[in-house]
Amino acid sequence: MRIMQDIKTQIKEGITLHTINSNKFKTNLFAMFLTTDLNEENVTKNALISLLLRRGTATIPTQDELSKKLEEMYGGSFDCGLDKIGNNQVFKFYIETINDEFIPQSDEQMWKEAMKLMLEIVLNPYNENNAFSQEYFDQEKNTLKQLIEGRKDNKAQYALNRCIEEMYKGEPFGLFKYGNVEDIQKIDNKELYEHYKNLIQNCKIDIFVSGSIPQRNDIEELIKNDGNIQKLQEREAKYSPVIIEEKKNTQNDEKIVEESMEVTQGKLVLGLDINIDDEEEKYNAVVYNAILGGSANSKMFQNVREKAHLAYVASSSYMRHKDTIFINSGIEISNYEKALKIIKEQIKDMENGEFTDTDLKEAKKVITEGIKTIYDEQDSQIVYYFGQEVSKAQDVNIEEYMKKIENVTKEDVVKLAKAVKIDTIYFLKN
Repeated sequence: MRIMQDIKTQIKEGITLHTINSNKFKTNLFAMFLTTDLNEENVTKNALISLLLRRGTATIPTQDELSKKLEEMYGGSFDCGLDKIGNNQVFKFYIETINDEFIPQSDEQMWKEAMKLMLEIVLNPYNENNAFSQEYFDQEKNTLKQLIEGRKDNKAQYALNRCIEEMYKGEPFGLFKYGNVEDIQKIDNKELYEHYKNLIQNCKIDIFVSGSIPQRNDIEELIKNDGNIQKLQEREAKYSPVIIEEKKNTQNDEKIVEESMEVTQGKLVLGLDINIDDEEEKYNAVVYNAILGGSANSKMFQNVREKAHLAYVASSSYMRHKDTIFINSGIEISNYEKALKIIKEQIKDMENGEFTDTDLKEAKKVITEGIKTIYDEQDSQIVYYFGQEVSKAQDVNIEEYMKKIENVTKEDVVKLAKAVKIDTIYFLKN
């Protein structure tokens, strides 16, 4: 059996190096994640910072020069983004380069170049007079405005985001990860740069190296001796560890939200709370979701889409970091009542144990096959172990994860189903 491990080393308090050694890939993947509390005051500022950091560094001040540098690294690639995990906002940076073993000049050490460049991009951005470049600042404010306004372009994703916002209204997780347009114009360049400097001195920092890598001690030494790292202080990282939360809504009332927009197809999204008090029950929730709507054999797909012909799309997804399931369906607007009725029937059937041993077996197979693909994708490996990192739960490697899924019984799923409650029903119509 393949064993894949995330070996952790503390660089400084609050700054962790993760190495995932594998000779399976011809590339090495370097990632750096900055994790900070998600809150209304800073959500839009952080989104703008994530856009500015890609524009250049103190030593590589333009995107053209950055692209040239990556090209010199045998066609290396850089990517970055912003995510929302639990009550955290996460900056994500990636550099992918060819493995040193495949470089013609054996004396070159591309992993060193990649790591230095990553630290430079994240920790030493291009600035003018202790502020971001005013040109870049103005351009990226406009980019951020377009990103926020463009959220309506993908109606299915928009409906899901709106359901989340309504379900978690007044809470950090209810915030859109890019913030809001109204706050963009309030942001001052110098104040934003000060906020950035405060952010990197206080956030949780995780550095990942995946691939056929040199001695871990060499990587650790390079990072610890890097000037950008040396300027960082030890910190009790300001972020929100993902833990099991007491659910806010203990009433039986379902919040119903309807929104009108120019759409040809209705988008019906149900937000389901799962009231669990044990980390092990999360594995039951994964199996529950797969049976309910997580595969082509699921109750949602078979009964709502295939048999009743009430939905073009009918599926569900489990957000492990919030213990929430979202049911997503695309329907004829006139079929709203019928579709909602049959979706609720599927939820009730799960509670009553109206699914077969074959359903359970097929669900586990789908989950396990999905988990196995992590072995084949370096970014998936990093995402998996980062999910473990931000959780207070005990680290579980991929082999252990699959065993825990296999051990889930029908009784476990039914017990979990009884803890599921519809919190919010969101419908996007014309």
